[in-house]
Amino acid sequence: MFIWGGFMSHYFTNEDEKTVKKYSYKVNIFEKEFIFNTSDGVFSKNMLDYGSKLLLESLIVSDIKGKVLDIGCGYGPIGIILSPFKNIELHMTDINKKALELAKENVSINNINCVKIYESYIYNEIREKFDYIISNPPIRAGKKVVYEIIGKAKEYLSKDGELWVVIRKAQGALSLIKDMSNIYNISIINKKKGYYVLKFEIKP
Repeated sequence: MFIWGGFMSHYFTNEDEKTVKKYSYKVNIFEKEFIFNTSDGVFSKNMLDYGSKLLLESLIVSDIKGKVLDIGCGYGPIGIILSPFKNIELHMTDINKKALELAKENVSINNINCVKIYESYIYNEIREKFDYIISNPPIRAGKKVVYEIIGKAKEYLSKDGELWVVIRKAQGALSLIKDMSNIYNISIINKKKGYYVLKFEIKP
């Protein structure tokens, strides 16, 4: 049985640090090269993590378009990699100031246009509705945070909007499907190596 992790400081705090080590990596994906600057205190600082890659692979082949929110964007890999392939208006949010600074750097480095980046604890600063909300949610921040990201998404989706999430089976994918089935119609879009890409649509 998976035990939901406790509150992890690097996901939802903005602690001052005297020395923060910087990193940079390149990734070739979908026949394009992207460069990402990262640092200590952000998720997957050395490489594009498998879950995000699987989510991206699923989104690239889908008919995604319109206004898109990358919630909990970190240093920005999901939104940045997705945006050149689709005609989207991209919003990227996170609570971690360090991650947002890196996301802004990475948007500039990779010449991404039509993107808004701003600080928000989950949906606290969100004022618009979106055609798509996408997330690789911070599991180690705890069940409450993950369930709030998913459960409250319905308030910020357009009429026919969709929420896309990647989560591992070992980290509660099946229980999440069960717990959210009263709110959403849920489809398993992709499933590899224990990771599930899930699509949530608001029940009529």
